[in-house]
Amino acid sequence: MDALTVGDAAARTGWSARMLRYLEASGLVEPRRTDAGYRLYGLRELNQLRSLRELRRRFGVELAEMAFALRMRRDPELRAAVDTWLHGSGVDALDWEQRKHERLLAA
Repeated sequence: MDALTVGDAAARTGWSARMLRYLEASGLVEPRRTDAGYRLYGLRELNQLRSLRELRRRFGVELAEMAFALRMRRDPELRAAVDTWLHGSGVDALDWEQRKHERLLAA
């Protein structure tokens, strides 16, 4: 598949071109660029856009929540601060899940 321009990608995914630019600014989708600076959306980006739409529909996830989740993945200090806060607020289920994942990785 050839890479698509922002307008073509918008038409194929149901997002508006303006929203695609917003998603890029939020870091949620990162299309490559031509030497002239035009956005090019490949199969990977189209799949990301489709799956993002499905996440929003299925789980009611807001774009700001997805952007924050991405920030937490990329920023270990932020992740640690949020984990500390959650632990202090009595969210024991998260601690249990963390220990479960650690045991699975160790096995």
